[in-house]
Amino acid sequence: MGYRVAVVGATGNVGREMLAILAEREFPMDEVAAVASPRSTGTEIEIGDSGKTTKCKNIEHFDFAGWDMALFACGSEATRIYAPKAAAAGCVVIDNSSLYRMDPDVPLIVPEVNPDAIDGYKKKNIIANPNCSTAQLVVALKPLHDAATIKRVVVSTYQSVSGAGKAGMDELFEQSRAIFVGDKPEPSKFTKQIAFNVIPHIDVFMDDGSTKEEWKMVVETKKILDPKIKLSATCVRVPVFVGHSEAVNIEFENELGAEQAQDILREAPGIMLVDKREDGGYVTPVEAAGDGATYVSRVRDDPTVDNGLVLWCVSDNLRKGAALNAVQIAELLGRRHLQKG
Repeated sequence: MGYRVAVVGATGNVGREMLAILAEREFPMDEVAAVASPRSTGTEIEIGDSGKTTKCKNIEHFDFAGWDMALFACGSEATRIYAPKAAAAGCVVIDNSSLYRMDPDVPLIVPEVNPDAIDGYKKKNIIANPNCSTAQLVVALKPLHDAATIKRVVVSTYQSVSGAGKAGMDELFEQSRAIFVGDKPEPSKFTKQIAFNVIPHIDVFMDDGSTKEEWKMVVETKKILDPKIKLSATCVRVPVFVGHSEAVNIEFENELGAEQAQDILREAPGIMLVDKREDGGYVTPVEAAGDGATYVSRVRDDPTVDNGLVLWCVSDNLRKGAALNAVQIAELLGRRHLQKG
Protein backbone atom coordinates (compact mmCIF):
# COMPACT_ATOMS: atom_id res chain seq x y z
CA MET A 1 0.00 0.00 0.00
CA GLY A 2 1.50 3.31 -1.09
CA TYR A 3 0.80 6.98 -0.47
CA ARG A 4 -1.62 9.42 -2.06
CA VAL A 5 0.46 12.51 -2.80
CA ALA A 6 -0.62 15.93 -4.08
CA VAL A 7 1.87 18.35 -5.64
CA VAL A 8 0.50 21.89 -5.33
CA GLY A 9 1.96 24.37 -7.79
CA ALA A 10 2.69 21.53 -10.20
CA THR A 11 3.15 23.71 -13.29
CA GLY A 12 6.00 25.80 -11.83
CA ASN A 13 9.72 25.04 -11.96
CA VAL A 14 9.82 23.47 -8.49
CA GLY A 15 6.48 21.67 -8.82
CA ARG A 16 7.55 19.99 -12.06
CA GLU A 17 10.83 19.03 -10.43
CA MET A 18 8.94 17.52 -7.48
CA LEU A 19 6.92 15.31 -9.81
CA ALA A 20 10.11 14.29 -11.63
CA ILE A 21 11.94 13.40 -8.42
CA LEU A 22 9.00 11.44 -6.99
CA ALA A 23 9.15 9.28 -10.14
CA GLU A 24 12.95 9.15 -10.25
CA ARG A 25 13.25 7.97 -6.64
CA GLU A 26 10.33 5.56 -7.04
CA PHE A 27 8.49 7.07 -4.12
CA PRO A 28 5.80 4.53 -3.11
CA MET A 29 2.64 6.19 -4.45
CA ASP A 30 -0.76 4.71 -5.14
CA GLU A 31 -1.86 8.03 -6.62
CA VAL A 32 -0.38 11.44 -7.42
CA ALA A 33 -2.34 14.61 -8.09
CA ALA A 34 -0.99 17.67 -9.88
CA VAL A 35 -2.73 20.70 -8.38
CA ALA A 36 -2.42 24.26 -9.63
CA SER A 37 -4.22 27.57 -10.05
CA PRO A 38 -7.53 27.76 -11.95
CA ARG A 39 -5.82 28.97 -15.14
CA SER A 40 -3.80 25.73 -15.28
CA THR A 41 -6.76 23.41 -14.72
CA GLY A 42 -6.75 20.60 -17.25
CA THR A 43 -3.14 21.20 -18.32
CA GLU A 44 -1.44 17.89 -19.13
CA ILE A 45 1.77 17.50 -17.14
CA GLU A 46 4.43 14.80 -17.27
CA ILE A 47 5.42 12.86 -14.17
CA GLY A 48 9.17 12.95 -14.73
CA ASP A 49 10.50 10.43 -17.24
CA SER A 50 7.97 7.78 -16.23
CA GLY A 51 6.05 8.18 -19.48
CA LYS A 52 2.94 8.94 -17.45
CA THR A 53 1.00 12.19 -17.52
CA THR A 54 -1.76 13.67 -15.41
CA LYS A 55 -4.12 16.61 -15.76
CA CYS A 56 -3.85 19.52 -13.35
CA LYS A 57 -6.65 19.89 -10.84
CA ASN A 58 -8.00 23.25 -9.67
CA ILE A 59 -6.66 24.16 -6.22
CA GLU A 60 -9.90 26.03 -5.43
CA HIS A 61 -11.93 22.82 -5.69
CA PHE A 62 -9.40 20.22 -4.57
CA ASP A 63 -10.40 18.13 -1.54
CA PHE A 64 -7.34 17.13 0.52
CA ALA A 65 -9.27 14.62 2.62
CA GLY A 66 -7.87 11.13 2.11
CA TRP A 67 -4.53 12.36 0.78
CA ASP A 68 -1.45 11.47 2.85
CA MET A 69 0.90 14.29 1.88
CA ALA A 70 0.82 17.54 -0.08
CA LEU A 71 4.05 19.03 -1.42
CA PHE A 72 3.41 22.77 -1.74
CA ALA A 73 5.39 24.82 -4.29
CA CYS A 74 2.97 27.64 -4.94
CA GLY A 75 4.30 30.65 -2.99
CA SER A 76 3.28 32.12 0.34
CA GLU A 77 0.02 33.74 -0.73
CA ALA A 78 -1.65 30.56 -1.94
CA THR A 79 -0.01 28.52 0.82
CA ARG A 80 -1.56 30.82 3.45
CA ILE A 81 -5.01 29.93 2.11
CA TYR A 82 -4.71 26.24 1.26
CA ALA A 83 -2.05 24.71 3.54
CA PRO A 84 -4.18 25.03 6.71
CA LYS A 85 -7.13 23.48 4.83
CA ALA A 86 -4.99 20.53 3.75
CA ALA A 87 -3.54 20.09 7.24
CA ALA A 88 -6.99 20.23 8.83
CA ALA A 89 -8.15 17.52 6.41
CA GLY A 90 -5.45 15.18 7.73
CA CYS A 91 -3.02 15.67 4.84
CA VAL A 92 0.56 16.46 5.97
CA VAL A 93 1.82 19.60 4.22
CA ILE A 94 5.47 19.88 3.16
CA ASP A 95 5.77 23.55 2.28
CA ASN A 96 8.45 25.10 0.09
CA SER A 97 7.44 28.72 0.73
CA SER A 98 8.87 30.94 3.48
CA LEU A 99 5.52 31.20 5.26
CA TYR A 100 6.00 28.65 8.06
CA ARG A 101 9.79 28.38 8.29
CA MET A 102 10.17 30.39 11.46
CA ASP A 103 6.94 29.21 13.09
CA PRO A 104 8.05 27.56 16.36
CA ASP A 105 5.34 24.91 15.94
CA VAL A 106 6.52 23.91 12.45
CA PRO A 107 9.71 21.85 12.01
CA LEU A 108 12.17 23.22 9.44
CA ILE A 109 13.89 20.16 8.00
CA VAL A 110 16.97 19.19 6.01
CA PRO A 111 16.99 15.39 6.42
CA GLU A 112 20.80 15.05 6.44
CA VAL A 113 21.04 17.70 9.18
CA ASN A 114 18.13 17.58 11.66
CA PRO A 115 15.91 14.54 10.93
CA ASP A 116 14.74 14.21 14.54
CA ALA A 117 13.02 17.60 14.36
CA ILE A 118 10.37 16.11 12.08
CA ASP A 119 8.77 14.47 15.11
CA GLY A 120 7.17 17.84 15.93
CA TYR A 121 5.10 17.98 12.74
CA LYS A 122 1.86 16.92 14.44
CA LYS A 123 1.40 20.30 16.14
CA LYS A 124 0.16 21.80 12.87
CA ASN A 125 0.47 18.91 10.41
CA ILE A 126 2.90 21.12 8.47
CA ILE A 127 6.63 20.74 7.75
CA ALA A 128 8.70 23.57 6.26
CA ASN A 129 11.33 23.29 3.55
CA PRO A 130 14.18 25.81 4.00
CA ASN A 131 15.36 28.49 1.63
CA CYS A 132 17.43 27.06 -1.24
CA SER A 133 20.63 28.85 -0.25
CA THR A 134 20.22 27.73 3.37
CA ALA A 135 19.65 24.08 2.48
CA GLN A 136 22.97 23.52 0.74
CA LEU A 137 24.83 25.59 3.32
CA VAL A 138 23.67 23.58 6.34
CA VAL A 139 24.37 20.27 4.56
CA ALA A 140 27.99 21.41 4.22
CA LEU A 141 28.21 22.88 7.73
CA LYS A 142 26.61 20.06 9.73
CA PRO A 143 29.46 17.50 9.71
CA LEU A 144 32.02 20.22 10.37
CA HIS A 145 29.95 21.63 13.23
CA ASP A 146 29.73 18.16 14.77
CA ALA A 147 33.51 17.84 14.59
CA ALA A 148 34.70 21.23 15.86
CA THR A 149 31.67 23.45 16.78
CA ILE A 150 31.12 26.42 14.49
CA LYS A 151 31.26 29.89 16.07
CA ARG A 152 30.83 32.14 13.04
CA VAL A 153 30.09 31.90 9.33
CA VAL A 154 30.51 34.53 6.62
CA VAL A 155 28.91 33.48 3.34
CA SER A 156 28.62 35.15 -0.05
CA THR A 157 26.13 33.55 -2.42
CA TYR A 158 26.08 33.46 -6.22
CA GLN A 159 22.45 32.57 -6.90
CA SER A 160 21.02 31.51 -10.25
CA VAL A 161 18.04 33.16 -11.89
CA SER A 162 15.92 30.01 -11.57
CA GLY A 163 15.58 30.98 -7.92
CA ALA A 164 13.29 33.72 -9.21
CA GLY A 165 11.18 31.24 -11.16
CA LYS A 166 10.50 30.93 -14.87
CA ALA A 167 10.27 34.71 -15.22
CA GLY A 168 13.85 35.04 -14.00
CA MET A 169 15.13 32.44 -16.45
CA ASP A 170 13.21 34.05 -19.30
CA GLU A 171 14.65 37.45 -18.46
CA LEU A 172 18.24 36.21 -18.55
CA PHE A 173 17.58 34.53 -21.92
CA GLU A 174 15.84 37.55 -23.45
CA GLN A 175 18.42 40.05 -22.19
CA SER A 176 21.32 37.91 -23.44
CA ARG A 177 19.70 37.66 -26.87
CA ALA A 178 19.04 41.41 -26.95
CA ILE A 179 22.68 42.19 -26.18
CA PHE A 180 23.91 39.88 -28.94
CA VAL A 181 21.74 41.58 -31.57
CA GLY A 182 22.49 45.09 -30.34
CA ASP A 183 19.17 45.81 -28.60
CA LYS A 184 18.84 47.36 -25.16
CA PRO A 185 18.25 44.76 -22.40
CA GLU A 186 15.18 45.81 -20.42
CA PRO A 187 14.96 44.79 -16.72
CA SER A 188 11.55 43.57 -15.63
CA LYS A 189 11.79 40.75 -13.09
CA PHE A 190 15.08 42.03 -11.69
CA THR A 191 15.94 45.56 -10.53
CA LYS A 192 18.91 45.86 -12.90
CA GLN A 193 20.24 44.11 -16.00
CA ILE A 194 21.05 40.48 -15.13
CA ALA A 195 22.68 39.37 -18.39
CA PHE A 196 26.49 39.73 -18.14
CA ASN A 197 26.04 41.38 -14.75
CA VAL A 198 25.60 40.56 -11.05
CA ILE A 199 23.01 42.07 -8.71
CA PRO A 200 23.71 42.24 -4.94
CA HIS A 201 20.02 42.23 -4.11
CA ILE A 202 17.63 39.28 -3.59
CA ASP A 203 14.20 39.85 -2.01
CA VAL A 204 13.23 43.06 -0.21
CA PHE A 205 15.49 45.32 1.84
CA MET A 206 15.15 45.34 5.61
CA ASP A 207 15.73 48.17 8.11
CA ASP A 208 19.30 47.11 8.93
CA GLY A 209 20.37 47.21 5.26
CA SER A 210 20.33 43.47 4.73
CA THR A 211 17.89 41.82 2.34
CA LYS A 212 15.26 39.32 3.38
CA GLU A 213 17.17 36.56 1.55
CA GLU A 214 20.19 37.28 3.77
CA TRP A 215 18.01 37.37 6.88
CA LYS A 216 16.50 34.00 5.91
CA MET A 217 19.93 32.40 5.75
CA VAL A 218 20.77 33.69 9.23
CA VAL A 219 17.60 32.69 11.07
CA GLU A 220 17.07 29.40 9.23
CA THR A 221 20.64 28.23 9.84
CA LYS A 222 20.18 28.95 13.53
CA LYS A 223 16.87 27.06 13.67
CA ILE A 224 18.11 24.05 11.73
CA LEU A 225 21.68 23.74 12.98
CA ASP A 226 22.45 25.71 16.14
CA PRO A 227 21.07 29.01 17.54
CA LYS A 228 24.55 29.92 18.85
CA ILE A 229 26.11 30.18 15.37
CA LYS A 230 26.75 33.75 14.24
CA LEU A 231 26.24 34.21 10.50
CA SER A 232 26.62 37.06 8.04
CA ALA A 233 25.40 36.67 4.45
CA THR A 234 25.62 38.67 1.24
CA CYS A 235 23.27 37.26 -1.42
CA VAL A 236 23.96 38.01 -5.07
CA ARG A 237 22.01 37.13 -8.22
CA VAL A 238 24.27 36.01 -11.06
CA PRO A 239 23.63 35.22 -14.76
CA VAL A 240 23.44 31.45 -14.31
CA PHE A 241 20.28 29.53 -15.22
CA VAL A 242 20.39 26.75 -12.57
CA GLY A 243 22.62 26.18 -9.55
CA HIS A 244 23.53 28.27 -6.53
CA SER A 245 27.13 28.71 -5.41
CA GLU A 246 28.49 29.91 -2.07
CA ALA A 247 31.87 31.05 -0.83
CA VAL A 248 31.91 30.18 2.87
CA ASN A 249 34.30 31.31 5.62
CA ILE A 250 33.93 29.33 8.85
CA GLU A 251 35.40 29.98 12.30
CA PHE A 252 35.39 27.08 14.79
CA GLU A 253 35.74 26.83 18.55
CA ASN A 254 38.16 23.93 18.15
CA GLU A 255 40.98 23.22 15.76
CA LEU A 256 40.02 21.69 12.40
CA GLY A 257 42.50 21.67 9.55
CA ALA A 258 41.70 21.52 5.86
CA GLU A 259 42.82 17.91 5.42
CA GLN A 260 40.72 16.72 8.35
CA ALA A 261 37.75 18.70 7.05
CA GLN A 262 38.15 17.06 3.64
CA ASP A 263 38.10 13.62 5.25
CA ILE A 264 34.94 14.50 7.18
CA LEU A 265 33.15 15.96 4.14
CA ARG A 266 34.11 13.00 1.97
CA GLU A 267 32.07 10.70 4.23
CA ALA A 268 29.20 13.08 5.02
CA PRO A 269 25.65 12.33 3.76
CA GLY A 270 24.47 14.41 0.82
CA ILE A 271 27.93 15.78 0.03
CA MET A 272 30.23 15.15 -2.91
CA LEU A 273 33.76 16.39 -2.27
CA VAL A 274 35.52 17.38 -5.50
CA ASP A 275 38.63 19.17 -4.38
CA LYS A 276 41.73 18.84 -6.52
CA ARG A 277 44.19 21.69 -6.40
CA GLU A 278 44.55 21.92 -10.14
CA ASP A 279 42.81 23.50 -13.11
CA GLY A 280 39.20 22.35 -13.16
CA GLY A 281 39.51 20.45 -9.88
CA TYR A 282 36.34 22.01 -8.47
CA VAL A 283 32.61 22.05 -9.27
CA THR A 284 30.65 24.86 -10.92
CA PRO A 285 26.87 25.25 -11.29
CA VAL A 286 26.90 23.75 -14.79
CA GLU A 287 28.16 20.41 -13.44
CA ALA A 288 25.81 20.48 -10.43
CA ALA A 289 22.63 21.14 -12.44
CA GLY A 290 20.37 18.11 -12.53
CA ASP A 291 22.13 16.43 -9.60
CA GLY A 292 20.95 16.02 -6.03
CA ALA A 293 24.29 16.36 -4.25
CA THR A 294 25.75 19.34 -2.47
CA TYR A 295 29.22 19.71 -3.97
CA VAL A 296 32.11 21.05 -1.90
CA SER A 297 35.42 22.23 -3.35
CA ARG A 298 38.32 24.60 -2.56
CA VAL A 299 38.60 23.53 1.11
CA ARG A 300 41.51 25.39 2.66
CA ASP A 301 42.71 26.89 5.91
CA ASP A 302 41.85 30.51 6.65
CA PRO A 303 44.98 32.09 8.15
CA THR A 304 43.18 35.31 9.17
CA VAL A 305 41.44 33.69 12.18
CA ASP A 306 42.19 30.95 14.68
CA ASN A 307 40.55 27.67 13.66
CA GLY A 308 39.29 28.97 10.33
CA LEU A 309 38.35 27.27 7.06
CA VAL A 310 37.22 28.46 3.64
CA LEU A 311 35.23 26.38 1.17
CA TRP A 312 33.21 26.59 -2.05
CA CYS A 313 29.74 24.99 -2.09
CA VAL A 314 27.54 24.38 -5.16
CA SER A 315 24.12 22.75 -5.55
CA ASP A 316 21.14 22.61 -7.91
CA ASN A 317 18.73 25.02 -6.23
CA LEU A 318 15.68 23.45 -7.89
CA ARG A 319 16.62 20.03 -6.51
CA LYS A 320 18.42 20.01 -3.15
CA GLY A 321 17.41 23.61 -2.61
CA ALA A 322 13.73 22.83 -3.08
CA ALA A 323 12.15 19.80 -4.76
CA LEU A 324 14.57 17.06 -3.73
CA ASN A 325 14.67 18.21 -0.13
CA ALA A 326 10.86 18.17 -0.05
CA VAL A 327 10.76 14.60 -1.38
CA GLN A 328 13.45 13.57 1.12
CA ILE A 329 11.26 15.03 3.86
CA ALA A 330 8.36 12.97 2.52
CA GLU A 331 10.53 9.85 2.61
CA LEU A 332 11.62 10.65 6.18
CA LEU A 333 8.02 11.28 7.23
CA GLY A 334 7.00 7.94 5.74
CA ARG A 335 9.78 6.02 7.48
CA ARG A 336 9.31 7.56 10.90
CA HIS A 337 5.58 8.15 11.12
CA LEU A 338 3.20 7.22 8.32
CA GLN A 339 4.84 3.89 7.45
CA LYS A 340 3.12 2.96 4.22
CA GLY A 341 4.72 1.52 1.08
